[in-house]
Amino acid sequence: MAVLFVFVDGVGAGERDPEVNPLARGEFLLSRFVGGGGVPLPRGGRAGTADATLGVAGRPQSATGQATLLTGENAPRALGRHLLGFPNAALRQLIQARSLFCDLARAERRAVFANAYPAAYLQALGLLPGAGEAAVSPGRHRLRPAATTVAYAAAGGTFKTFEDAQRKEALTHDLTGDRANRYGAGLPPRSPEDAAAILLRLAVAHDLAVFEFFETDEAGHARSMPRALEVLGRLDAFLRALVAGLGEADSLVVTSDHGNLEDLATRNHTLARVPVLGFGPAAAKVDGIGDLTEVAPLLLELAGAPRA
Repeated sequence: MAVLFVFVDGVGAGERDPEVNPLARGEFLLSRFVGGGGVPLPRGGRAGTADATLGVAGRPQSATGQATLLTGENAPRALGRHLLGFPNAALRQLIQARSLFCDLARAERRAVFANAYPAAYLQALGLLPGAGEAAVSPGRHRLRPAATTVAYAAAGGTFKTFEDAQRKEALTHDLTGDRANRYGAGLPPRSPEDAAAILLRLAVAHDLAVFEFFETDEAGHARSMPRALEVLGRLDAFLRALVAGLGEADSLVVTSDHGNLEDLATRNHTLARVPVLGFGPAAAKVDGIGDLTEVAPLLLELAGAPRA
């Protein structure tokens, strides 16, 4: 039995308006709409939606939304606001204290974060010792860890590098490796279906396997319909291959941190509820999810490490 969690950045349940909503232009698994309904899900999958505003005024943002997903705590309420981008010191402290990866470790359950990073990036963050694949350029911006990185590091997780991706033991964030290869990573070409096969193999040896996909949020901010449709097509092929490859006792949960891509009329995040998809044993659970705080407890329950 394994649990797979695919976090997709910036996808909400929008209006059925193909002029502004790319999810209304195709039969994507994430095509969920205001008022309910959407594309039928394969293999008995079920879909619900979750509130991402969490009772805090303003548009939901990535740092607090992701922190909430990974801890089960209402991060924007704890901070008193929605926080964009990367966690600040207070949010990092909350994530480190309540990371679901820590709960899994205490319950002697195994977790893997499947995203591959350049080794030099991990070294710059103090998450990987030794010589790197390339030197990190100081650049203009200070390197900061995302919420998923903070949450996984809190439990002492071993991060994947591009070398792991070359060995088919990790995934690049775009699934295919194309973006990394533009910077000389030298990764073999990979289809979304190939990427799904890798995540399914990783999941066999773990109780929880997590993958983060953020190009959806980028496409939403760019307000580009062609880009959004290409990204969604690639992601959908990956998700459908995951669903097809699930064992009878395996679960797959897919959700997001806030809306964005579903309304290309604006480049800002939205107040939309976000889709929550469940397959396998998770399918019977997702209807009961009301907001983002309920995702981490669900994942822990499915992985055999429920919180008291």
